Amino acid sequence: MNKNANNGKTVHYNKDIIERNSVKKNTRKQLEVDFVCNQSDKRYYVQVTLNLETREKTIQETRLFINIDDSFKKIIIVKDNIKPWLTEEGILVIGIIEFLLNPNSLNL
Repeated sequence: MNKNANNGKTVHYNKDIIERNSVKKNTRKQLEVDFVCNQSDKRYYVQVTLNLETREKTIQETRLFINIDDSFKKIIIVKDNIKPWLTEEGILVIGIIEFLLNPNSLNL
């Protein structure tokens, strides 16, 4: 479920995507962002996952963000204590401790 801080309302942010499966047939999937946070004129899309140990897991977690057509910040939070880094698509990957304790974590 996704949270939108506007007026205390909870808003689901779902994205329908169409993918081509292994037999070259189009399939429709609905993906959901874990959290959507609004702060004045800024918006942050946040996915939370245990880790990104495999390329497949990284693709799974970034797929929705790639299909959101706006320039707002997209963040993946992982359990591991890692140095923050950006994916090729500009998505911030950050550890939970850094995210919670660094007051500038949204601006990395």
